[in-house]
Amino acid sequence: MNTTVGALIVGFDGHALSAAWRERLCHPAVSGVILFSRNFASVDQLRELTAEIRALKNPRLLVTVDQEGGRVQRFKGPGLIPLPALAQIGRWFQSHPDRARDLAYRHGRVMAAEMLALGIDLSWAPVLDLARASRVIGDRALAADPGTVSDLGAYYLAGMKDAGMAACGKHFPGHGSVEADSHTEVVTDARPRPALDEDLRPFADLAGRLAAVMMAHVCYPAVDDRPAGFSARWIGEELRQRLGFAGLVVSDDLDMAGAAPAGTLPRRLATAFAAGCDLALVCKPDSVIAVLEAASDVPSLPADALATLYGRPTLSMSEQLLVPELRAWRDSLKLLSQGEQ
Repeated sequence: MNTTVGALIVGFDGHALSAAWRERLCHPAVSGVILFSRNFASVDQLRELTAEIRALKNPRLLVTVDQEGGRVQRFKGPGLIPLPALAQIGRWFQSHPDRARDLAYRHGRVMAAEMLALGIDLSWAPVLDLARASRVIGDRALAADPGTVSDLGAYYLAGMKDAGMAACGKHFPGHGSVEADSHTEVVTDARPRPALDEDLRPFADLAGRLAAVMMAHVCYPAVDDRPAGFSARWIGEELRQRLGFAGLVVSDDLDMAGAAPAGTLPRRLATAFAAGCDLALVCKPDSVIAVLEAASDVPSLPADALATLYGRPTLSMSEQLLVPELRAWRDSLKLLSQGEQ
């Protein structure tokens, strides 16, 4: 009989697991965790925490984080490189495209290698949104031009892959061209379909290289009045059928205000899964507790499918520091993040 796992990726508080959280993470509805700055004190502490999480159950939990660089970099401090925002890479493209491609590869490779060496399976990366109007995306995106995002995104994905990490493109079908922030408000992108296709292009170009895609909590009335993560049209017709995406579809955090059109948290979960999401993120600890108390309706997925997101590091942290190219890449990214290149 095929083994299945739950469909929830959850957040929790603290630098170590309490007995209560160990029990919650062993709940059959939970298949993974997402870590935040609130879970990080040091490289050694993080390595101990991820080892404890991995040992809790079999099949083991997926361990994830948002380690994009720039503003969204959950783990910072001694032993970790301060990663530049992706937009700093994109700025090189017009004048020095090969330099930009090299930096995109280095960023993906170093970020993934560092995270894998600390027991993190997956960073929810890269951002494939366009750097246009959005105040929440902004410099998290590589560029405003979809062709540039596709070009540099391919090199970023290659870096992640060579380090041993799968990739998750976000936020489908594109959050970068509308100003509002889906963390704090309901967001509507009212542009006509041809305009939406510009934002969708990087996902279309790179779909075959992505193990997962994260949906946007944005409404696109030209296709569906519901936010994309709750829309069978966006997930089933556009992402699955039109783009031929065969990986895992992940909701963005269901606690976000942009998910409000789907109703209460239990309704958001049910609607996301009914629309075609394979995994759902619930990041606030209090929400996780409430969900697990009534998780009988959380679906499962094959353990083999979840395993496509497990990290398979090609080098340990100590080994990567001995590789001249990786040392040089780390140094170049550190300088770029400090504005010295």
